[in-house]
Amino acid sequence: MSYYQRNKKNHQTNRKRMSSKQIDINQFVKKATISTKAIYQNIHSFTDFILDPRLNQNINQLGLIKPTPIQDQTIPAGLNKQDIIGIANTGTGKTAAFLIPVINRLINEKDAYAIIMAPTRELAEQIQQQYRQLAKNTKLVDALLIGGIGIMPQIRQLKYKPEIIIGTPGRIKDHINRQSLNLDQFNIVVLDEVDRMLEMGFVEDIKAIIKLTKPQRQNFCFSATLNPSIKSIITTITNDPLYITINSSKTSENVNQDIVKYSSNLDKINKLHDLLIQKTATKVLIFDDTKRNVEKLAIDLASRGFLTNSIHGNKSQYQRQQVLQQFKDNKINVLVATDVAARGLDVHDISHVINYSLPQTFDDYIHRIGRTGRADKTGSALTFVNQ
Repeated sequence: MSYYQRNKKNHQTNRKRMSSKQIDINQFVKKATISTKAIYQNIHSFTDFILDPRLNQNINQLGLIKPTPIQDQTIPAGLNKQDIIGIANTGTGKTAAFLIPVINRLINEKDAYAIIMAPTRELAEQIQQQYRQLAKNTKLVDALLIGGIGIMPQIRQLKYKPEIIIGTPGRIKDHINRQSLNLDQFNIVVLDEVDRMLEMGFVEDIKAIIKLTKPQRQNFCFSATLNPSIKSIITTITNDPLYITINSSKTSENVNQDIVKYSSNLDKINKLHDLLIQKTATKVLIFDDTKRNVEKLAIDLASRGFLTNSIHGNKSQYQRQQVLQQFKDNKINVLVATDVAARGLDVHDISHVINYSLPQTFDDYIHRIGRTGRADKTGSALTFVNQ
């Protein structure tokens, strides 16, 4: 068993010791509210930023005209090589907020190299996808270092000396230990969803990785929250950072939240069935607690005629990619998953998130329901509770 596997297993064991019964179920009941916050007044448009023409062209092709608030404030500071700590929820456009200044610097500086770390394979893949859209025709070379797929193709990829590396801390650490990755020339570091990486037990890996980069570097750190433990980590790796806070509310204001009480396993599956046949349940993400339960539930729902599939840790990365693409393309409209999908799953039209099992912590609950109610749409989150 590798260092990463042992570390992950110990962390998961510690999390399971925290009983979900400690969570107050009243926190799962909340009506969506219409925000009364003042409409954000943009300072910039994308044409105001001094960017390489190829990057500008790619931004235009993506139809980006008006930056989101996090982009509006991050991109100018990033272009000035300032360190940034961004507090922003998922779905605020933070990926482009750090990618645009990073790509622009990589284009203009031959000695610039960037490493981006994310908590999950899915999020790392989505960052790479958006990076490739923005870096098209720039001849920049990238490498994706994530688990669940063979390491040898990644080693061959690294021999091309990529200017940007995107990956998860565990696999990046594996490459460092194999001496297939040398970070002493890397002078740009991006940590995305720092809170989730710390929850997953990546603290020591992140510290060890960053220690191998150039001491004089530019740092971007993004998190949905900034508690004392997170702040103590990111302030030690940044230099006079600019703090940018955008919509850091604890739960999504666009999500109707409620509980579903059940009395037996049969009652539970029948009530789930009744929910899924409602016309409003157009695209549903269901969370269950174990890989075995996720697979069993997906089979049960398929036998009842639902277009469903599953994502969990026993599936290969290729299989997970295929299932996620089916969900995005509406070939299935019910996806059953473990918490592996709670972060980094970028599907904008999910109508319902259903917690078929209770989350271990309230933070896990927040991450789960953050998959719905996006892009100013109203979503629904339902949590099953044994009465």
